[in-house]
Amino acid sequence: MAKIEDEFLKSVVESMLFVSAVPLSIKTMQETLQEQASLSKKRLQTILQQLQNDYDARAIELVEVASGYRFQARQQFSDYIALLYKEKAPKYSRALLETLALIAYRQPITRGEIEDIRGVSVSSYIIRTLQEREWIRVVGHKEVPGRPALFATTKEFLDYFSLKSLQQLPPLLDISDIDVDDKQSQAVTEDA
Repeated sequence: MAKIEDEFLKSVVESMLFVSAVPLSIKTMQETLQEQASLSKKRLQTILQQLQNDYDARAIELVEVASGYRFQARQQFSDYIALLYKEKAPKYSRALLETLALIAYRQPITRGEIEDIRGVSVSSYIIRTLQEREWIRVVGHKEVPGRPALFATTKEFLDYFSLKSLQQLPPLLDISDIDVDDKQSQAVTEDA
């Protein structure tokens, strides 16, 4: 097996990442190139770091998400990129976003637990939409009567929101941190 020089390897990895429709993990890159060269994880990580540095001043960046590495446009250009697409981004209801947030922060969680927290029933449409987008999946069943499904987020959820792990989710606000304007607080005290 011939030794591939680092500069050439960097170009190979860059081109693979550029044309791939999905993020590429280090393991996938190693397996893909195994017939051409034996690549250590450390060497690939060094190459990926060099690529990230090369793109520091560019409009696109190399980022690591849960499934691996991918090129993407920098966030500051998203409004301009959206102009390329005639269709508007899907609008998600507040109920869907609340359900997704509960699953992300409290996983694994049952539909009944989501309903207890939200105070309303969760529509089958919401669960189906989240599963069709592959943002959530059933990871087991709770050992209680009826054995309800336990939901958790997926790597696709992390990839969509450009996260490497759930630890990168923003922290939840305490109820005391939420500002309530005077009219709303007066209405609450008058009703009491």
